[in-house]
Amino acid sequence: MQKFRLNSQEIETATQYFADKNLLAECFLVYDLVPNGNLFRYLDVKKGDGQILEWSTRVFIINSIAKGIEYLHAVSINKPSLFHQNISAKNVLIDQQFKALLSDSGLHELLTNDTVFSVLKANARMGYLALEFTSTGRFTKKSDIYAFGVLIFQILSGKRKYTTSLRAAAESCRFQELIDSNLHGSFFEPDATKIAKVVVWCTHDSPEERPSMETIIRELGY
Repeated sequence: MQKFRLNSQEIETATQYFADKNLLAECFLVYDLVPNGNLFRYLDVKKGDGQILEWSTRVFIINSIAKGIEYLHAVSINKPSLFHQNISAKNVLIDQQFKALLSDSGLHELLTNDTVFSVLKANARMGYLALEFTSTGRFTKKSDIYAFGVLIFQILSGKRKYTTSLRAAAESCRFQELIDSNLHGSFFEPDATKIAKVVVWCTHDSPEERPSMETIIRELGY
């Protein structure tokens, strides 16, 4: 097996890995402390129950995630093109500056089939799995792009569950239906318009119609 080291500010790499050969499903990845937890904790927040992310912070997080995925997908002298395969709000860690760090990249390769199936079921319930995965069973760059689009919907709406009504709102730029009501309309409309265009593109049913990460970053203009 080829080994290489991931080196990006937007990728959180494990410092240690432990596995018990007698308990095949038991494995542990040890990361450096990331003080603000994961993105999941900032979703479905009710007033007074947790921190509500400001608009600028949400845009910053989207940008950080995009750069992390772009790094994984790119080919370099020291690294082949990689697919994350498990993009979800729980696998986006938030550091002290509220930069997003992707974790658990390629974790499927370390897990037993039963554990992988459990992860996939959870991701399917949350809407992260692209339609083509159900027929091919294969992850690609474009399935990562789809999951990234679902993440954007979660970040914009503040909701854990992706629904097609959010996509319909983005298509028509109906921001009152798309953007977290906890923001009380406090968002920058030009940003919202750009992001709405990108997120609809990312979640297209056809993988061939989805953009590359390079195109996404260029469209977002950050």
